[in-house]
Amino acid sequence: MGRMTSGDHPVGDGGDRIPVDALDKELASDAVGPAGRFRIYMGAAAGVGKTFAMLDEGWRRHRRGTDVVIGFVETHGRPRTAELVRDLEVVPRKVVQYRGSSFEEMDVPAVLARRPELALVDELAHTNVPGSGPHEKRWQDVLELLDNGVAVITTVNVQHLESIADAVEHMTGARVRERVPDWVVRKADQIELIDSSPEQLRRRLVHGNIYPPDKVPDALRHFFRTENLVALRELALRFVADETEEELLDYLRGRATGAVWDTRERIMVAVTGAPGTDNVIRRAARIATRTKGDFLAVHVISADQSDTRPVDELKKLADDLGAGWYELNRDDPARALVDFAEEHQVTQIVLGASRRSRWQELTRGSVVNRVLRFAGDSDVDVHVIARRSDAHVEPEPLESQT
Repeated sequence: MGRMTSGDHPVGDGGDRIPVDALDKELASDAVGPAGRFRIYMGAAAGVGKTFAMLDEGWRRHRRGTDVVIGFVETHGRPRTAELVRDLEVVPRKVVQYRGSSFEEMDVPAVLARRPELALVDELAHTNVPGSGPHEKRWQDVLELLDNGVAVITTVNVQHLESIADAVEHMTGARVRERVPDWVVRKADQIELIDSSPEQLRRRLVHGNIYPPDKVPDALRHFFRTENLVALRELALRFVADETEEELLDYLRGRATGAVWDTRERIMVAVTGAPGTDNVIRRAARIATRTKGDFLAVHVISADQSDTRPVDELKKLADDLGAGWYELNRDDPARALVDFAEEHQVTQIVLGASRRSRWQELTRGSVVNRVLRFAGDSDVDVHVIARRSDAHVEPEPLESQT
C-alpha cells in the first residue's frame, strides 16, 4: 500500500517532468505503479485541509483525462472549498425526508449508474439518514462503489477510527458517535496524512475558516484546545507511521528473502461482560497495531459464571478491530487463558482490572492474579488495563460536523 504520497511524477524546480534516464538507475528499475483504487486523506481534526486535498487531487486526475465525479462533498459553507469543486461533475444528491426535515445524502445508485472511473466521497465516518439508502454508514457506501469497480478518494479524521475513538472521548470529553472500523481504513491503497500545527488550526478557526463565527468561542474552549490538538496530531502521525512501517516491512520481505526476521508479536485480550471491557479491547487493539502483531480476543465461558451478559456487541467490536474471536468452555478462566496463550504462541495478554471487592478476591480468588502467576511461568507478558467509565462524556461534539 502506498503511503504519504504527494504526486504521480517526479518534477524539477520548474515543475517539468524529469526524464526517466536522469533518475538513479536503481530507482529507474522499479516500475511506477498506479495510484490505487482506494485513497484516504486523514487529518487530526476538522479544518486541516482534507477536503481541499481530495478536490485538488480529483481535479488533477480530471485534467489528465480520468473520468471523475463528485459523489458527495460537504463544503460546510466555506467559500474556498466550494471554489475547488470547479467544473468537476457533481452527481445529484438524494433528498430524504426524516422527522419533518429534509436531508441530502449521496445517491449511491446514481453514482453506480453513471459509472465513473473515480468518485470523490467526503466524510467516510458519516452516518446516513435512515431511509436514504441500503446502508447505515457512508463507509459501507464506499465499499459498494469499490466492489463495483469505481475508484474512491475519501476523507476521515483520526478520532473516528474505532480503535482510537474511546481514547479521544476520554481525552476531550466529547462523544465520538461516528466511527469507522479500522479494517476499512486499512483496505486503502494509499493513506495520506494532511497535517497542520495546532496553532495554525486555531488561527483558521478564529478566522472563520472552519466553523461559523458563533461556534468559534466554544470550540476554542473545548475540542480545539491546544493540548487536544497536539494529542490528536500525535495519534494521526502514529497511525500513518505504523502503516508506512508495514509497507516497508512488506517491501523488505519481498526483496530480502534470505533475511532473518524477529518472531511476530501476538496480542491476546481476555473478553468478559464486565463494564468497560470495550475500552480494554480497544486498548489491546492499539498495542497489537503498534507492535505489528496478530490480535486475538478470547472469551471464557465457565459453568459457574456469574456474569451472563451477552457479548455479541463485544464480538462485533473485536471483529471491527481485526481480532480473531475464540470462545472456550472451561471452569478455570485463568488457566484457560494461559493454556490458550501457550498453544497459540501469544506473547502478550491484555486483561481488564478486577472490580471484585477485597473480600471476594480472598474468598473466590483473583483471576487477574492467577493469570499473572501462570503467565509468569510461561514467559508471557501481561498488561492489566483500567476499566474506564464514560459517565463524564459530553453528549454532542462540535467536531462531529465534519
